[in-house]
Amino acid sequence: MYKHILVSTDGSKLSGKAIRTAVKLADATGAKVTGVYVIAPFIAPAYGEGVMYMPAVSPARYKQITEREARKALAAVEIEARTGGVQYATTMLTADNPWEGIIRAAKAKRADLIVMASHGRRGLAGLVLGSETTKVLTHSKVPVLVCR
Repeated sequence: MYKHILVSTDGSKLSGKAIRTAVKLADATGAKVTGVYVIAPFIAPAYGEGVMYMPAVSPARYKQITEREARKALAAVEIEARTGGVQYATTMLTADNPWEGIIRAAKAKRADLIVMASHGRRGLAGLVLGSETTKVLTHSKVPVLVCR
């Protein structure tokens, strides 16, 4: 059925549920799992009149911090896959929007299923905060399994 399952993680407890689901599904179908973590690009702060100065984080420091968080989040994929006896890989990439990075990774890795979590925000919260899951569902040609 599935040969390659891509699971996105942001390191949250909810994405842990998606990881567990992806690994169980991979075990049942003989698929491999790839965990993906999308890092936002570094944006240098802009200063103007009336803006309070805050010490800027250097691009190198930003990269160090974000890659450490990515490795921590992707470690959950590694642990779950090893425990489940499933072949796995992990990847981190930079994208302006997480949903774009997830879709790009799915294409690059030739995944035939994307597994991801949804916080289930509705109404004003969903409108204001947006939903990366909804955007992946809207734009992806690869099937998406949503865990809540």
